[in-house]
Amino acid sequence: MPTPDLQQLAPALYRLRIPGGRAHLLNCYLWLGSDGVTLVDTGWPNSAALIEQALHHLGKDRADVKRIVLTHFHEDHVGAAAEIASWSTADVIAGGADSAFVTGDGRGPVPVLTEGERALHPGFDEPPHGPACRVDRPVRDGDVMDFAGGARVIEVPGHTPGSIALYLPEADAVLTGDSVAEFNGQVILGVFNTDREAAMNSLARLAVTGAQIAGFGHGEAVLENAGDRIAAAIDAFK
Repeated sequence: MPTPDLQQLAPALYRLRIPGGRAHLLNCYLWLGSDGVTLVDTGWPNSAALIEQALHHLGKDRADVKRIVLTHFHEDHVGAAAEIASWSTADVIAGGADSAFVTGDGRGPVPVLTEGERALHPGFDEPPHGPACRVDRPVRDGDVMDFAGGARVIEVPGHTPGSIALYLPEADAVLTGDSVAEFNGQVILGVFNTDREAAMNSLARLAVTGAQIAGFGHGEAVLENAGDRIAAAIDAFK
């Protein structure tokens, strides 16, 4: 098991890199609050042991996980969710429009690739579901969670129908899921979207947070002027 690649983005916020060549610089996030740990996304199905190791590195353990927030239903983000949810009494939270895809009660749409994106991936025959996981709390735009000074849900449809992001006031940080990414030093529109026009429109919803920090599903974090960087995001694979 590799040593966990953790980056502290703010006093209570950490980025954990999930290794593997199947996805560009895949990340999940841990918020260390007074009431326990909130985990945002869970990586591939084999990621639970690494996440547990990261918890230990931060002085926490399985029982400290209080919330698991899933930004969307794709396998590289929900893969270990069911296993981690079995560790404790953690609430599992997902966007309302993606919840049935997370639980396995519905089949999500297949990403529609541009020609540029086909250079990264030949295409999808099936929607990239992860192992089914319960959802205890489906959330909608504007819902507020009791951590990070009142973490606010931002609906960002386009990558998937129910993709969500979180604005964390205590850290002035936005966690974008796959609606935005970092690639070769550029902040870009996330790739492999199910509705590209909706995905483009969702960028503006994240930019207006004015966040200083942004943590993306894929790529390196932005630690200054993140809202402006997201507003100027390029469409690298159109």
